[in-house]
Amino acid sequence: MTRRTSARIAGVTYLLYIVIGVTQLIIDRAPGGGSISEKLAFIGSHPTSGRTDILLSILVGFVALALAVSLYGITRDEDHEIAVFGLSCRVAEAVVGSFPLTGLGLVWLATVPADMNPASPATVTAMAAFLLEFGQWKLVVTATLFAVGSTAFCWLLLRGSMIPRGLAWLGLLASVLLVIALPLRLVGIITGTMSQIIWIPMALFEIPAGVWLIVKGVRPLTRERTPLA
Repeated sequence: MTRRTSARIAGVTYLLYIVIGVTQLIIDRAPGGGSISEKLAFIGSHPTSGRTDILLSILVGFVALALAVSLYGITRDEDHEIAVFGLSCRVAEAVVGSFPLTGLGLVWLATVPADMNPASPATVTAMAAFLLEFGQWKLVVTATLFAVGSTAFCWLLLRGSMIPRGLAWLGLLASVLLVIALPLRLVGIITGTMSQIIWIPMALFEIPAGVWLIVKGVRPLTRERTPLA
């Protein structure tokens, strides 16, 4: 596969990654009440939304894999070891994030017939609460893997002048911000609106970067290719 083809795939998957992520946010924020019981009742009466979210979780995993491989194809000649590190982080992100345990568990709890679920209503509520919390933990862990991998790839894009330097710097700084902020969110130091604001710089990078890679591709390498052996 040529670097031009890899660039186009990376551009498409950058944009597709955002579209799927926004769609999942819309589904997850569908009206379902504030309590766990109300959320389960909503999922039970709208199982299609829950199942759609499950399928999107699997799909976004494959999109992340395609993005990881294409970015590796673009950057491996700049520095093979750093590119492999970025690839490894993004592959780990895809594997961990694509298993929809929370979605599967909530849909099962909300739709299983009462005669097939011997657990008491209190136990069901507790299980649902744990699944929701687990989903948030998994989201932050996968996002951290994403941020670390993005830092590695953006550094290589910047060092190789493969995309406009201002755009590459934005991607690098946005990635570093997430690397710092996401672990703080995991332990409860960053919460609420701030946990959403930290993603704005990354969105400002990924959308134009995706369009640039589709339309312009990447600039030629600024240094001679070194053997990988």
